[in-house]
Parts: sequence; C-alpha cells; structure tokens
Amino acid sequence: MKISFTRRDHASRRAMLLAPVVAFACAIVASVILFTLLGKAPGQALYSLLLEPFLSWYNFSEVLLKMAPLLLIAQGLAIGFRANVFNIGAEGQLIIGAIAASAMPVWYPMGESAWMLPAMLVMGAAAGMAWAAIAALFRTRFNANEILVTLMLTLIAAQLLNYLLLGPWKDPHGFNFPQSVMFPDAALLPILLPGTRVNISLLFALVASVLAYVLMRHRFAGFQLLVGGLAPRAAAYAGFSEGRAIWMSLLLGGLAAGLAGAAEVAGPLGQLQRSVSLGYGYSAIIVAYLGGLNPLGIVISAFVMSVIYIGGDNAMVSADLPVAAVWVFQGLLLCFYLAGLTFIRHRISFSRKVTP
Repeated sequence: MKISFTRRDHASRRAMLLAPVVAFACAIVASVILFTLLGKAPGQALYSLLLEPFLSWYNFSEVLLKMAPLLLIAQGLAIGFRANVFNIGAEGQLIIGAIAASAMPVWYPMGESAWMLPAMLVMGAAAGMAWAAIAALFRTRFNANEILVTLMLTLIAAQLLNYLLLGPWKDPHGFNFPQSVMFPDAALLPILLPGTRVNISLLFALVASVLAYVLMRHRFAGFQLLVGGLAPRAAAYAGFSEGRAIWMSLLLGGLAAGLAGAAEVAGPLGQLQRSVSLGYGYSAIIVAYLGGLNPLGIVISAFVMSVIYIGGDNAMVSADLPVAAVWVFQGLLLCFYLAGLTFIRHRISFSRKVTP
C-alpha cells in the first residue's frame, strides 16, 4: 500500500483555528496515559499542571512573568519561520544578550546612573542581533544551514556563560556560587504589578506583538518575507532579495531573544546566573507554531505555555511528577499540532503498489 500526500489549494480556516485546541486535547489524553504508566494520579497531576496556576494571585502573576520572554522570543522567531528561515538558536541569543546586558552592572556594581538600564537593554538586543548575524553570514555567504549554525552557536554561548561565571565575573562574596554580583537598583526593571515580580518586560512583549502584526499584515517588507517563504521562485522573479529576507529574519529573531535575555537579568534574577534561561529559546519555537505563526495566536499560545511552566513546578511538588514530564507535555503539544497541520494542508491518498 502506497501513501501519498497532495497539498491542498486552500486549507480550511476553521480547521486551522481548531488545530491547536485539538492538539491540546490530544496532549492531555496522552499525558493521562503517561502519568498512569508512571504510577502517578493523573487527575492530581492535571489539576496541578493546568488549574493551580489560576487559583492564587501569586501563581497567576508568575504565569505573566514567564509569559514575557516566551512571547517576545516567539514573535521574533515567527517572522523568520514564515519566511522559511529557521532560527533554532534563540536560546544562545538570549544567553549572549544576558551577558552583554550584565557587563555594565558587573563593571559598575555601585552605579546609579539613570542611563544604565536603557544601555543594558540596548546592549542586550544588539548582542542578540550580532550573534544571529553570524548565522545569517554563514547562510548567505557559504549556504550553511541556519538550523545547524544557530544550534552550534547556542552551545558556544553556554560555554562562554560558564567561563564568565566561573572566572572573571564570579562574585567574590557569592559563597562560591557561579553567579555575578547583585545588580544595583539602577540596573533593574520597574515592577509593573505591585506585590509581584511582574516587570515592564511584559509590556515589551506586548508591544513587540503589535509591531509584528503591523509588519506582517500592513508593511511591504512583511509581504516580501511571506512571499519568499511560500513561493521562493516567484519571490526571486519579482525581484525580492532572498539574502535580505534571511538577514532580516535572523536579525529580528536575535534582537527579540537578546532583549529577552537582558530583561531576565535586569528583572526577576537581578544578576547573571547559569539559569538565566529555563529553555525559553526552545519553548518559544513551540509557542510560535502553536500560535499558527500568527502574532495574535502567539499571544494566546505564550500564555498557555506559561501556565504549563508554572503548573509543572506545582505538579513536581503536589503530584510528584518528574521535571521531564513537563517537557514531554510540551513536546506532545507540538507533535500533535504539526500532525494536525499535515492533515489540514494535505490530502492523503492510498494506492496499491504495482509490482512488475
């Protein structure tokens, strides 16, 4: 029996909207089976994972805190994904952005200048762009695959972070922990919601969402990226530059990730640590695709993924779930969603193989 896939001329809009919902439901069913096999109570696990984040103001505020970097990075990545430029190294760009932003408070730990925080944010965003520019250069100059290059650069960024925190930037009064000095107040983001850790980085992410929507829906540059991703030959015939699309996609993704890294060290962490990222760069890929690469859909998917992050922390305590179970749930979401897209965008036909 031979199975063949034929791409549809038009995908059902209703099916596209339902795909994330169905994927979420399938992920829940698969997780119930998994939790049962692990000997855990599936009801308690799902309660902790999906409901507890809404049962207290503290938990909900932590959801908003986690949402900021996920949303910001996902919006940057989605622009490139729509142009078929796959930046998988946002994790490394976030780390480099955090390192660059930490330079000023590490060198001037007693600084009180009002310009310190803006400079940190600019340095973080610029460093993320520069790190992504390496992949853009390799892609346009040597035709190197940006997926591999960005992944390898992430490993280099992680080793650079380890070197700094175990060497020149290590806090001499930090009880031998691999972390920098605590940042002064002038290097910290203002709190957005009093009594919580939610800072104005959430506003950065929401503004980035609006800008991404305007770019992809109402600007010619966004149209060029979209056409280049859907029909590269037609784009080339129309005179659209493939190299420009690659540079623009990777630089915007690097900018968003670098700014997110700067916001992490200037926000909830208040210093540079090894745990500057909890896998935000990788989870943002899932967020971007669950949102259908649509700026508005990404806002919703970022919120859902943040709920899973906080719910996972609760489930490890109340339901005795291993931390890997949270990552498995995220992976199941992406797998079911991509499988659904395959059926929505393609017709499947079966034919019997004819043997001579």
